[in-house]
Formats: sequence, structure tokens, C-alpha cells
Amino acid sequence: MQAFVFPGQGAQYVGMGKDLYDQYTQAKELFEQANEQLGFRITDLMFEGQDENLKQTRVTQPAIFLHSVILASTLEGFQPGMVAGHSLGEFSALVANGTLCFEDGLDLVYKRALAMQKACEAEPSTMAAIIGMEESQVEQVCEEIDEIVVPANYNSRGQIVISGSVPGINAAVEKLTALGAKLALKLAVGGAFHSPLMEPARAELEEAIQAAPFSIPVCPVYQNVNALPSTDPGEIKQNLVAQLTAPVKWTQTVQHMIADGATSFTEVGPGKVLQGLIKKADRGMETRSA
Repeated sequence: MQAFVFPGQGAQYVGMGKDLYDQYTQAKELFEQANEQLGFRITDLMFEGQDENLKQTRVTQPAIFLHSVILASTLEGFQPGMVAGHSLGEFSALVANGTLCFEDGLDLVYKRALAMQKACEAEPSTMAAIIGMEESQVEQVCEEIDEIVVPANYNSRGQIVISGSVPGINAAVEKLTALGAKLALKLAVGGAFHSPLMEPARAELEEAIQAAPFSIPVCPVYQNVNALPSTDPGEIKQNLVAQLTAPVKWTQTVQHMIADGATSFTEVGPGKVLQGLIKKADRGMETRSA
């Protein structure tokens, strides 16, 4: 069974989507529809903007969503058997499997981006990548620190991203380095995504998600919060709300998709990050870019 996966924040690059805009009439129409819906020309920032502008959360998230969803719309005979998305990418996956329409998906992603950027600006916070440590070791260190610091992304075996207050991350990086981590590196991100510090954004987004029309999808979405498949619109909504403050269980998601019959993975969107993570879960698994 062919699985389709959708990347999250960090995969963006200047020039993304320009080839789709130029090559496909349908893609051009969707990009222009997005410009009008958002109230600014996001295509200008995506195609020929400055890197620092594209890195702003309020721009990054809708930009990656648009690239992923519009790319999927150009794929001939696109019939996913299962889908998943990394963090933001879960919204792209939900459009791809028919749970959300394009307009509602873009509306929720933009509201999410604005709410997260506001939460980041309210209190300095950050994230760090930890490589070469057991999950249990990272979890224990996070628990021992008297600051907000939690595992945020279980990306692959031996690669976890932690998230929290600046003092908390600094303390965790120092302690994990002393314990023998191969790498404990603070990331250049806007804030502590997938941590309790995103609670204001979660509360703000919950009302919008609950009000949006979700349809029964054509195939299961494997969701970040529990790594399990779902086709129930109400359950999908609950998990999507919880995602903002809960860790992304990507390692477990890939493992469950393989156990449930995935024979190949196609990454739909900018970059190849997810393909690399999938290969770490199963070196023999076939992966490709859309």
C-alpha cells in the first residue's frame, strides 16, 4: 500500500511552488485563491521573497501547506491508502484524504500560525535537537529540570527534539551533553512548539477547529498525538487540537503505518526530511518525492 506523508515547519525554501504555479493552470488558480483568502500575496514571499520573511511562522505554515496540498492536486491518479503529516503537515494530510476542503484547511492553518506566533512572542522559548540518546534518558532529564522542558518530536530512533523555556532548554542541553549525547543543539526556531507554552494557541485554535466542517476521509490519517489511524471526524478534531501542546510521535507513526501495510512512502511537499526519517525506521523501505 502506498502511503503519503506531508512535511512540517522547517522544510520551506525561497522559490517553493513556483514551478507548480508556472506549469499547472489549476495550481495557479489555487495559489491566487490563497492570496485572496489570506489578504496578502503569499506567492510573492514564497517565490521570490527574503529567507527571513519566509521563516516567520505566520508565513511559513501556510506556505508549506499550500505547496504540499497544491502539489498533491497535480498528481495523476492520486489515491492515497493512508496519510500522515509531521506537525503542520497533518493539516495537509487532512486535505489530501478529503477530511478538509482546501479553503477550510488554509483558514485553520493560518489561524494556527497566527496563534502560535503570538504565543511565541509572549514568552521567550526555544527547542533543541538531541541525537544519540535513548528516549527514556531524554524524558528523565526533562522531568528532572525545574523549568518547562518536554520532548516535542520523536523523529526517529536516537533523534528527539525537546521544547520549552530558554532556561529549561539550556539546562537540558548541558545535562544531556554531559550524559553523552552525540549532539545537543539549540534550534533556530520561533518558540517552544508542542509544549505547554503553546497552551494559549491551543485554546485559541480549538474553537476554530470544532466549528470547521470535517468529512469522513477516503483513507485513514495517522495522527501525531497517538500515532494511530483515524477516520472519525470528531476524533480527528480532538487529536488535532491536542497536537499543539503534545509531542509529535513520528517514529511510532511510521512504525504503525508499516505494520498496517505501507509498502512505500511518498513525501508530498518541500524537502526530503521525512524520507530520511522513514529510512531510519526501515532502511529497506521505498521512499520518494512527489
